[in-house]
Amino acid sequence: MAQLELWMQTLVEFMRANQEWAIPIVFLIAFCECVAILSWLVPATVFFTAFGAVAGVSGLNLAPLALAASAGAGFGFWISYWAGLVLGPRVDDYWPFRDNPQMLERGHAFFEKWGVASILIGHFFGPLRAVVAIVAGIVKMPFWPFQIANWLASLAWGFSLIYGGGTLAEMAKQGTLFVR
Repeated sequence: MAQLELWMQTLVEFMRANQEWAIPIVFLIAFCECVAILSWLVPATVFFTAFGAVAGVSGLNLAPLALAASAGAGFGFWISYWAGLVLGPRVDDYWPFRDNPQMLERGHAFFEKWGVASILIGHFFGPLRAVVAIVAGIVKMPFWPFQIANWLASLAWGFSLIYGGGTLAEMAKQGTLFVR
């Protein structure tokens, strides 16, 4: 875990020094975080919390970064949904579901209980983020309800992590966070 934190810190420092790369990197990390299989390999929540704070304190414009995170998340969920449509129940023949069948079962149970709301909720909880969109595809959730929930949740997720974290860091730096 220490190695992962060091890697994230190095990436944040690179982005601070090379701001022209910030938007494509933020998009790519959010995309990977929201694609079913890649989400286990990319700890985007930790990254975006740290990067949002650094960006806010550095005076970077947070809105384009939050939009990039939102777009990456939305497209990542869309790809996962599509994979569920194409593979269907055979998805459990592939890693990581083959090795962790309970993960897909829990995701399916959550989806059955919450329906469209599971797409909204799934963006904010790591274990769900990894499976809820692929389950939506497997059960053939209608396209438009999925996309509406996906993009609303993606915008909320991207802005809360990047813009929210950056704004809080800016306020803390200015001493206005805890006004009495």
